[in-house]
Amino acid sequence: MNFRMIARIISFILLVEAAFMLPAMLLCAFGGQSASAIAFLITIGIIIAVSSMLWLISRNAPKGFYSRDGLICVGFSWIIMSLLGALPFTISREIPNYIDAVFEIASGFSTTGASILTDVEAMSRGMLLWRSTSHWLGGMGVLVFLLALVPISGRNDGFTMHLLRAESPGPDVGKLVPRMRETATILYAMYIALTVLDFLFLIFGGMPVFDAVCISIGTAGTGGFGVLNSSIGGYSPYIQTVCTVFMFLFGVNFTCYYLLFCGKIKNVLKDEELHWYVGTAVFAIAAITVTLLIAKTYDTFGETLRHSAFQVGSLLSSTGFATTDFDLWPSFAKAILFCLMFIGASAGSTGGGFKIGRGLLVMKILRRNVRQVLYPNRVQAVRLNGRVVDEDVLRNTNAYLCAYVIIILVSFLVVSVDGFSTTTNLTAVVSCFNNMGPGLEGIGPTLNYSGYSALSKIVLIIDMLAGRLEIFPILVLLSRSAWKRR
Repeated sequence: MNFRMIARIISFILLVEAAFMLPAMLLCAFGGQSASAIAFLITIGIIIAVSSMLWLISRNAPKGFYSRDGLICVGFSWIIMSLLGALPFTISREIPNYIDAVFEIASGFSTTGASILTDVEAMSRGMLLWRSTSHWLGGMGVLVFLLALVPISGRNDGFTMHLLRAESPGPDVGKLVPRMRETATILYAMYIALTVLDFLFLIFGGMPVFDAVCISIGTAGTGGFGVLNSSIGGYSPYIQTVCTVFMFLFGVNFTCYYLLFCGKIKNVLKDEELHWYVGTAVFAIAAITVTLLIAKTYDTFGETLRHSAFQVGSLLSSTGFATTDFDLWPSFAKAILFCLMFIGASAGSTGGGFKIGRGLLVMKILRRNVRQVLYPNRVQAVRLNGRVVDEDVLRNTNAYLCAYVIIILVSFLVVSVDGFSTTTNLTAVVSCFNNMGPGLEGIGPTLNYSGYSALSKIVLIIDMLAGRLEIFPILVLLSRSAWKRR
């Protein structure tokens, strides 16, 4: 275990976190919110002190860096970022309870959007900006950002590959270009470009600049923190439509955008995962729209379609924004939304959930197993986009599915101790683990997670981080064998 190199990487990550706090601190300072500005200043000082200590420890770090080192580094990084990122809320007393503050910022970094706040608009603008900034930083990944800017590993692409695979979402992470640092740079360039484009469309629709910044970076990270108690419901139909479009866009595998940029349009059109992503969205929108029309939930077809498309885009991409209280919708419409919480976005996007690509692999594995029962002597290969999928990827997918189910069941049992309804507890766990945000009944789009006990909040925090990091970096931290020396 290369502890010194892990400490070195974490020291860089903490500096990135401190740097991203600066805009929020300056906003508080110039906005007359001195208590919040001082809270950020103290937190930045603590972060720099911890980072300096880790840097001193990591001097003369050996170069060997393996897959388990990458998993442990990523798991530790996100936990430490959450613990320190919560300090401004607690120091400023805007969220006095430290566990609540950790819940809020872990929800931000994991792009979940679940909140314990009962009155969002009572928060200072600097704290609201920091909440939304955590979405943007966590969406593509802080380590991906670091790899795009800082040559920590020199020319060792194996080093960067272990980190990128441990942090990036999807059943498998490959290279867009031969060098992984260039891959990270390309990913963030596309991420920034789409964020800016979203911001410009929101400004064009008359949204205030501060709101547009928070909503655009929240949409980019597929988080769900808004600046109004009504989430997106208080904005115009145009702005809601813009958010709908960009939520869908950020749920697409970023490899598709790179292929489009390279002019490989045919490859994008043949992408199976994209077909299923679009098909799932169209089916869900159509089914919910028809259900709401039959129930006469809204006055016009246009309003019905707008709300249906928005909520499908919000939950399929795991963003978690809301324009209406969908907990009041008919049962069939809510059942579709509940299913979308599991499905999630595409692999290689900023979205959460089980992932369309991973679900597609599970179906192909199931089909292969059925065929092997019928034709035991025939070699059955699993193909995706015309290419044979490596058996290691298939085994990892099966292992992920097992861990996914077990974690949801165990978390559900623990959270149920609080005594809320079964629907509330189940959707709370599913929503947090899949990084969705709102659930149904007691944690619906107009409510929050403040009623849960400290134990339940800790479980949900672990679920949010485990879901964002694709489970294994968190599980590795709990594995005894991971800490044994080679």
